[in-house]
Amino acid sequence: MTEAIKKLQEERTGLFADLYRGKTPRRVPIRGGLTTEAAIEYAGMDIKETQWHSEKMIDVMRYAAERIPTDVAPVRPHTLRNPYKYQLLGGKTIVMNEEGYAQHPEIHGLEPGEYPQFIEDPYKCMLETILPRLYDGLNQSPVQNALNLAKAYKMHSDQAAQGIAQAAQVNEEFGFATAPPGGFTEAPYDFMADFIRSFSGTSKDIRRHPRELLAACEAVTPIMINQGLGPVRTVDARCFLPLHMAPFLNMKQFEKFYWPTFKKTIEALTDAGMGVDLFVEQDWTRYLDFLKELPGRIVMRFEFGDPKQIKEKLGDRHIIAGLYPIGLLKTESKEKCIDKAKELLDICAPGGGFIFDLDKDILSMSSANIDNLIAVQEYVREHSAY
Repeated sequence: MTEAIKKLQEERTGLFADLYRGKTPRRVPIRGGLTTEAAIEYAGMDIKETQWHSEKMIDVMRYAAERIPTDVAPVRPHTLRNPYKYQLLGGKTIVMNEEGYAQHPEIHGLEPGEYPQFIEDPYKCMLETILPRLYDGLNQSPVQNALNLAKAYKMHSDQAAQGIAQAAQVNEEFGFATAPPGGFTEAPYDFMADFIRSFSGTSKDIRRHPRELLAACEAVTPIMINQGLGPVRTVDARCFLPLHMAPFLNMKQFEKFYWPTFKKTIEALTDAGMGVDLFVEQDWTRYLDFLKELPGRIVMRFEFGDPKQIKEKLGDRHIIAGLYPIGLLKTESKEKCIDKAKELLDICAPGGGFIFDLDKDILSMSSANIDNLIAVQEYVREHSAY
């Protein structure tokens, strides 16, 4: 790493460090980027094939890093949904389609009559009942189950190490901001709605089995907290939570089923010293006052909402991100795309506490005009100094 790249990396890392500590950074930091699939396509490579050859991802990451102006690497390591482990385990939870995109089918591993078993010991129930239903490779003889799990874990560990090494190499080559290793977890209700009971399952249970669903959320909360605690406990080490289900609940349901265990999870993470990053999916306008109650200085990346209202409600306490619609990048001129960035800067940047980011990651080259993305983020980089 040259002295110039080292200085650039220190400056970029400092932008986020200042934000997390309530200081106004030198300028607005930028995070907008691509999913793995979009980045592979952007680099002119085959989406499906490249995901099966993760050693090629370093070239994908470099290609995007050379072109897209951000302060963090615009492509994350390909570790979360790498296809090898799902194949080795016979997974039904994440399935690659013909084009190479990872899909999350509507599937569940727990039946309503099994709630008592889950509530009594959720970890045991997941090991003995749920996982064998979701993964055919864990529904064999005890010996074969152990072999399949060992092979999948070895593959996952090897590829995670490779992805982390690739990310570190790209950060060093291009001077991107760095951070200590963080964590990943979910709100307990969201966890129940993912693979335990599914979207449709929890939507039925909230009316047919409300006591059981509520108790299950309480029972799984310690696991969600433990899952989110990373090896480093500082505000620079962020725990990421994607928030799924709240917009599909009415206010009474949200207050009873979603909010208490979600808040408890966030409080435990911040009490442990960790920083928190939320992806606030869909429209949380009804719940902004609840989000304001959360402790710490949380990064809240919004998909939808009124920037003025969000800034007014949350800007003095938390860090606002997102809100830039990727649909504009596909349909509008470069000038209009930049005008939207100006609008967001005017509303959200004053006083600090703002990260420029897209409302969601770009999934494919058909989702956005990358030239517009480059122009927008170049504008933000050059015109967002405090």
